[in-house]
Amino acid sequence: MNDAIDGKVFGSLFVTLFVIMDPPGIMPIFLALTSGRTHKAQRRMAWQATAVALGVITCFGLFGHQILDYLHVSIPALQVSGGVLLLLIALDLLTGRIEEPTQTKDVNVALVPLGTPLLAGPGAIVAVILAVQQARTGTQHLALWSAIVVMHVLLWLTMRFSLSIIRVIKDGGVVLITRLSGLLLSAIAAQLVANGVFGFIEGRPK
Repeated sequence: MNDAIDGKVFGSLFVTLFVIMDPPGIMPIFLALTSGRTHKAQRRMAWQATAVALGVITCFGLFGHQILDYLHVSIPALQVSGGVLLLLIALDLLTGRIEEPTQTKDVNVALVPLGTPLLAGPGAIVAVILAVQQARTGTQHLALWSAIVVMHVLLWLTMRFSLSIIRVIKDGGVVLITRLSGLLLSAIAAQLVANGVFGFIEGRPK
């Protein structure tokens, strides 16, 4: 296996993405955002969110620096914008406004906030951009892209099988999870904004 793939690079990026993307932590948020949908719609949203996240991560892995440079966007700006978006979603969860299911919202929730910035957020994007920059050999590149794919398969499996929890906790449990998810998302949003603000301060010319 060492001749075909660099295990150290694979393990390093996989663990980094696991900590940042947090598959166990995404379960209650996924359940909250998909409550009230049919099982078919929930299954569709699970793979749509995973596909969007993989697409965004792949795009930034291949063209990350070029995209940010072309748009004149800094990493701190990416963090602040992601944090603000998550804060808006958190407010909807806390107030219950996101619980009204519609066909349009089914698609939107799978794309935003599930696909991005929850799964493919600033932290994961930066980690992938740096990993691609540091890769020097073919085995290292194979390892890092394998880690990305395996991570997204794990995310899909986590969301896909979390649907069975809904059958157990019923509506009351979903409402509770929704409110707790709102609190969790607001904390994540605040951390992202804070990281972005400190990044601006540290990067400002002396």
